[in-house]
Amino acid sequence: IENSRQQIADLLGANAAGEIVFTSGGTESNNWAIFGTLEANPHKKHIVTTRVEHEAVRKVCEKLEKNGFEITWLEVDENGFLDLDELKNSLREDTAIVSVMLANNETGILFPVKKIALIVKENSDAIFHVDGVNAVGKVPVDLKNTEIDLFSVSGHKFHAPKGIGALYVRRGVDLPSLSIGGGQENGKRAGTEAVHQIVAIGAAAKLVKDFSVMEKVHALRDKLENEILNKIPNSRLNGTSDEEKRLPNTLNISFPNLNGEAILARLNDLGVCVSTGSACNAETHTASDVLQAMNIPYSQAMGAVRFSLGRYNTELEVDFVLQVLPKIIEELNEISL
Repeated sequence: IENSRQQIADLLGANAAGEIVFTSGGTESNNWAIFGTLEANPHKKHIVTTRVEHEAVRKVCEKLEKNGFEITWLEVDENGFLDLDELKNSLREDTAIVSVMLANNETGILFPVKKIALIVKENSDAIFHVDGVNAVGKVPVDLKNTEIDLFSVSGHKFHAPKGIGALYVRRGVDLPSLSIGGGQENGKRAGTEAVHQIVAIGAAAKLVKDFSVMEKVHALRDKLENEILNKIPNSRLNGTSDEEKRLPNTLNISFPNLNGEAILARLNDLGVCVSTGSACNAETHTASDVLQAMNIPYSQAMGAVRFSLGRYNTELEVDFVLQVLPKIIEELNEISL
């Protein structure tokens, strides 16, 4: 267990292995970060977050809002970017926590969390939590050189099994345990440890610490993106094309006036796995909340498909998608006429 804790600490660039607490996954880590911070600061009733957070943050904040907490929902522009001045102006004396993702799970947009951390700390005494679930293993993280207090991790996002995650708790941050019982995890999370899962997430952390393979992933994503946009009329990129401000593996493209679910079904029949939004919320058959927050037109948002590449994808697989996708879009366009 302690060896795996060190492996996660190394991957995240933490100051010490003791700052890593194992959890059941990203949802628990995000919930604990928010609810634990509020328990530690009962006199503070204000939270700052964004419109494009994962449901594990957004739905927590929606529930808290119904229960009397005041939530400042930061907007994003059409590229998915935050206005940092708006964030700065939202901070107050009673702000308990600012919760922002590092990488968007649908568009791959990267938020400048190191810069945001400085803004938060220079203008408030709020805790700063980062949902790092979709970024770990895809882009380097170096927490010891930031002002980030809490950082959520989910193992299955970087080749560990489902059901294991972690929360980085910076030394000195008061975060009460949400589970009451034994003294596991240095008294921070009660309950018998899932040793096999913990060993697995440590092994995965060691694997993905080598980022050189992401250059290949990046090249495959760019090939997929460029050829789709060139070959398929009216296809549109959702988010930015600025390589410095997005993940190297994620691609969200819309095929306006089509239903993304129909595209997904056709691709699935051919053995191609894609999604029409968050993989955790893929059965709602409605336009993505994230794309709507970016003011993407409804007809475009409904036709959105997310491609998420991994380090084991091959050029042959990308070529296969590029071979079959134009035909699928052409056929669906003919049906919709």
